Amino acid sequence: MRERENKAEKARGKIPVLDIGCEVRELKPQMMDAIEKVLDSGAFIMGDNVKAFEREAAEYLGAAHSIALNSGTDALVIALLAAGIGEGDEVVTTPFTFFATAEAISRVGAVPVFVDVEPDTFNLDPGRLETVLTAKTKAVIPVHLFGHAVDMDPLLEMAARYDLKVIEDVAQGFGGEYKNRKLGTLGTAGCYSFFPSKNLGAYGDGGLLVTNDPDLAERAAMLRTHGSRKKYYNELIGFNSRLDEIQAAILRVKLPRIEEWNAGRRLAAERYRACLSGLEGVTLPEEKSYAKHVYHQYTLRIADGKRDELQARLEAEGISSIVYYPLPVHRLPVYAPSLWDLPTAEALAGEVLSIPIWPQIEAETQLWISEKIKQSLR
Repeated sequence: MRERENKAEKARGKIPVLDIGCEVRELKPQMMDAIEKVLDSGAFIMGDNVKAFEREAAEYLGAAHSIALNSGTDALVIALLAAGIGEGDEVVTTPFTFFATAEAISRVGAVPVFVDVEPDTFNLDPGRLETVLTAKTKAVIPVHLFGHAVDMDPLLEMAARYDLKVIEDVAQGFGGEYKNRKLGTLGTAGCYSFFPSKNLGAYGDGGLLVTNDPDLAERAAMLRTHGSRKKYYNELIGFNSRLDEIQAAILRVKLPRIEEWNAGRRLAAERYRACLSGLEGVTLPEEKSYAKHVYHQYTLRIADGKRDELQARLEAEGISSIVYYPLPVHRLPVYAPSLWDLPTAEALAGEVLSIPIWPQIEAETQLWISEKIKQSLR
């Protein structure tokens, strides 16, 4: 019996954190057809696929305006500039996010101001927002981390009271919801990344900005193409930040599958919960009543300093895992030395571990991973 188990273990191979190959195998004929049509058309920049994808994404998300860009980072930068945020302004955000969120604030000449996060969702704590507001505060960037919504109602109420712009960072949450509204459509603008590992990913870089403000949409569209409404008549200092036609064609093939794929991620999360509930020293991801979580990551919180040991033991078993994030943003060298006292974010950095999840992950694989986690923590 044990010999058969050993053979099964050997045949299993290394389990990645994300297996994109499943969707590639399934959709490759459609993708190749879409790419071939782009090649035949000879239109590679700002062609029909980009325009169609913008329409289709706006319709899916329930937004009035959609501007396709070349990355999620550019979406944040352009959203801030289009909203009038610039030199010397303060923008409040979370310290527990990928660097691009704060980087975009710094890139436009503004100052990132960090507020601590909730210990269960890992998201910016709206209850702490008012404590850091000053006369210079002009905007807030909530990050819907790992696909779970920030509690937006109290945040939006505070923003309205202090006349703040709200730029939603939805890089990890395409298709996620807050009280039955798609993330990215609740504030001034929403910014998405189509990095290949995202829930909706291109096969290269890509991004999107959505808004219900026609003036902001017009400025964003100008900033994407060197600050011009009309070619060779530049009115602003802008960027070359266009989603290319081939990536738009790929995203158009994938967009109709996003609900199915997010449902697959949610099912995978339910299976992990069934396998891992009650495990001592392990806190599982929560889903608040206001949120529809889309589980870009399935992130455990491992207590008692055992995270690194668990990761090493899983790696020895051929199970990949990733720490998102080993340092809060305010502790990164670019912002250090920092005087911010953000104990929850700093505690999370020493405890979080993201384990394999993708829409098509098999129940048997999850059971194997769960058993190895239990064995490693005993």
